[in-house]
Amino acid sequence: MAETVRGCTHESGCHDGSLPTLASATVGASAWLLVEYPGPWGSHVEEMTLPPAIRRAADRARAAGVRTQLIRRPLRRGERRGPATPFQVYVGHSAGGEPWLEGRALGALDDLDALDLEAVAAGRRTGLGPEVTEPVLLVCTHAQRNACCARLGRPLAQHLREGHGDLVWETTHVGGDRFAGNLVCLPHGLYYGALAPAFADQAVAAYRKGEVCLERLRGRSGRPEAAQAAEHFVREHTGLMGLSEVVVERLNCGDTLSDATVRAAAQRFSVTVQKVICPPPCASGGKGGIMSYRLAGMAVVAPAAFA
Repeated sequence: MAETVRGCTHESGCHDGSLPTLASATVGASAWLLVEYPGPWGSHVEEMTLPPAIRRAADRARAAGVRTQLIRRPLRRGERRGPATPFQVYVGHSAGGEPWLEGRALGALDDLDALDLEAVAAGRRTGLGPEVTEPVLLVCTHAQRNACCARLGRPLAQHLREGHGDLVWETTHVGGDRFAGNLVCLPHGLYYGALAPAFADQAVAAYRKGEVCLERLRGRSGRPEAAQAAEHFVREHTGLMGLSEVVVERLNCGDTLSDATVRAAAQRFSVTVQKVICPPPCASGGKGGIMSYRLAGMAVVAPAAFA
């Protein structure tokens, strides 16, 4: 049943999975700059008062088309937050068939000036540090952007830290406050939303095995929403969950209907998805609804069509 929380301005059912989360990952996020900065965090990264070197890096990233996320460690009960010295930095790219992430701890903020953020935007490795071989798990806890991100994100980040330690970071706004608690799994840019701890555990366990979990999956960032929806429905149909097992090869977006060709292992599917408005749960007495997608058609494509 949908939960209505005092002070929450989001549509009823967004935070508990009563409304669908699919095809809602942030379309513009395919290149990443993560900078450890404990805060305080203002409402918008692009407008925050930051140390000059972080401000310069964030501005350069924005100009290059790289998404900046400020990150910090989740606190356990009784811990107090202090300055991050040295501080962790990651750069990475989620698009294409081989997502990657590099990272290292820097000793001086001015070291950020040496980052080649145009290379990051283009998907080229920069040599910042060694390739990151373990997932980086970002949980949005950005209270100044939206109170629900802190209310739901902080307990989620603390829970995940207990199981996954230093893989977990709190982060600033990732897009889609209505789906808090939000989790982003890098380097692949997988977004999950409306996460209670049990669903988060399933999502992280799947990612660490090289798979996705469809439960509460929002999609893969940097891809059009219609492509996210088409991939979701093909995975649901085939049961293929490997990160690289399902690939949207072609997409033709219309105002309401979009057509995609999706490769799934040895098969190709022609998929049509349709934008729809999902109303809030009947029992909630809630307001509004959200835009989502439904499957309007799916068929196996004959190999001759691609000869």
